[in-house]
Amino acid sequence: MTPTPLYRPDNIDSPSFKLRYTWTGWPSTGSFPTQPDPCFFDTLSSTWEADGIRLLEKLWHPDQLQFTCSVLPTVAPTLFTARVKARLQYALRIAGTRIEFSRKVAFRSLGENKREEVEGYIANQVAKAQFIDPRFAELIARYTHVNDYVSLREPTATNRGRYWYDLHLVLVTEHRERFVDEVSLNRIKQLCEKNALKKDYWLGSISVMPDHVHMALRGNVEESPETIALGFMNNIAFAFGQQPVLRPSYYVGTFGEYDMGAVRS
Repeated sequence: MTPTPLYRPDNIDSPSFKLRYTWTGWPSTGSFPTQPDPCFFDTLSSTWEADGIRLLEKLWHPDQLQFTCSVLPTVAPTLFTARVKARLQYALRIAGTRIEFSRKVAFRSLGENKREEVEGYIANQVAKAQFIDPRFAELIARYTHVNDYVSLREPTATNRGRYWYDLHLVLVTEHRERFVDEVSLNRIKQLCEKNALKKDYWLGSISVMPDHVHMALRGNVEESPETIALGFMNNIAFAFGQQPVLRPSYYVGTFGEYDMGAVRS
């Protein structure tokens, strides 16, 4: 019998997130019309807001459109790309301009930091903590791992397009309780690795610290950041006898090969 999830969207307490997605689309033939006036985007933005999508930046060229948005953690990449395209196409049609978009699409996650900065931050967790006991530092370092065989530079290809969906996930123990024994630390690390493999995530790096866990991973494009975070949280709870060993919250942020400076006007 499958246990009832301990952590659910309705009992998570104020998760912290900073999620930035970009959508790039192309015309199926010809070129795009001249960029509409600001009122067009005011109306379009309000419809996206209802989907948990907020427009931050836009690039409008005859041969390519790109929108950069902040999103709620409930928004999966496939939902994002579908809603951006559909609502844009509808708004243009209402404005008297019919446009057929190419079926190909490019999705990227990005943030204030690039991939190598996030991966370096995770790899440096033990050194940053400055543990007094060098023996404990040596022990805890065993549970920080960078998977050299995983390349987050490469996109995830689907029949809908290409996706770079990279997340920095942080989970914290309840009351900052510390795990200092090898059995618990190893259990958490192995469980996260198995969950990533089962869910078709690319786990680029992981650092299991005494009172928190960092992961840099490529998510499944059908799953929202919230779904991914809750999956790891519930798997860890199950491994500890369905005990709430984690705080009912999480941090999740996006990163990528580019930072926000690449898209800001």
